[in-house]
Amino acid sequence: MEENKRLTGELYDDRNKMRRILAGALTAGQLQGNDVRKGTTMGYCFGGTVALELARSGFEQKAFVPFHGAFDIPTGQSYDKTTGEILVFHGSADQSVSLESFATLGKTLEAAKVPHEMVTYSGAPHAFSVFGSDRYDARADQRSWKRYLDFLAEEYK
Repeated sequence: MEENKRLTGELYDDRNKMRRILAGALTAGQLQGNDVRKGTTMGYCFGGTVALELARSGFEQKAFVPFHGAFDIPTGQSYDKTTGEILVFHGSADQSVSLESFATLGKTLEAAKVPHEMVTYSGAPHAFSVFGSDRYDARADQRSWKRYLDFLAEEYK
């Protein structure tokens, strides 16, 4: 766990490196014949943060979906180049990422005219989808997953 924290911390501190890694992964996907520009990037926790980083980078995709990610916007970044919709899942009892941060994200997306939907789950803490942990919230996990699947069905009719 300490090694994971160190590695993700390095990427939080170096968003350009994070973007280069994302670009490399997506390029690899394109080389395999996938049209990644018609895809959806989703992630949990750090992966949710990564999905929002990709959205801010202007990479063309249909949607970006963070489950209990972090919403901070590094200096010099914005959502002005975001091309897809953003769907956010957040626990309202999250002690790591505040409801104020969640609200700020909503205001920021609205100001940038980025289509978005933001859902909170009462009583759900950060990492509410981690099975077997003391943070696991079955209701929030199941409802967020169902909404995600419904969202994908709507996006890819």
